[in-house]
Amino acid sequence: MIQKTFYIIRHGQTDLNKKGIIQGRGIDTDLNDAGRKQADAFFKAYRDTHFDKIYVSELKRTQQTVQQFIDLGFPYQKLAGLDELAWGIYEGQPGTPENRVVFKKIMTDWLEGRLDSKFEEGESPNEVQERQKGALNEIISHPDEKTVLICMHGRAMRLFLCLLTNLPLTKMDEFPHQNVILYKVTYDGTTFEITEFNNSDHLQHLATDL
Repeated sequence: MIQKTFYIIRHGQTDLNKKGIIQGRGIDTDLNDAGRKQADAFFKAYRDTHFDKIYVSELKRTQQTVQQFIDLGFPYQKLAGLDELAWGIYEGQPGTPENRVVFKKIMTDWLEGRLDSKFEEGESPNEVQERQKGALNEIISHPDEKTVLICMHGRAMRLFLCLLTNLPLTKMDEFPHQNVILYKVTYDGTTFEITEFNNSDHLQHLATDL
């Protein structure tokens, strides 16, 4: 029977995160100084955990977040299925009163079950979850990888946790997150169970620095 433990984290802060600029699959940004400190804090807290494999998205901010583990020699793989949701024509734009109205409408669509709604040139939650299913199948297809670290993105993480826990995507906002928070999930071959929910203990000492 396949048994696994997933350590799922969101990437560290970028300048666009800090400035409130819309950042999705179409923008490949670097971590800023705060993001590097967050990544370092996670590394120091979990450096003694043996990860059989590390999975990141194809966006460099995820690999940068876990690079210290990769430098220890843990194997890693990029999966496009872990990329952030594409926000389409709104990517790279700052939050404005006009944008907030548009975003509120699409969020309402999603929470009311209209999960094919998307921005022009963007992705819907249903489309993201379809590519996440492929990523999940790849991850669980390796029975020798008992403990895996997954670094991904905020909205995508919410959708991924719905997929793992078999919740409808309308419940996506039940999974809060901030940069480099941890969800620890166990898999017994049939069922996924969240054993650590939105854990930010490793970041607490940064609160006064960031």
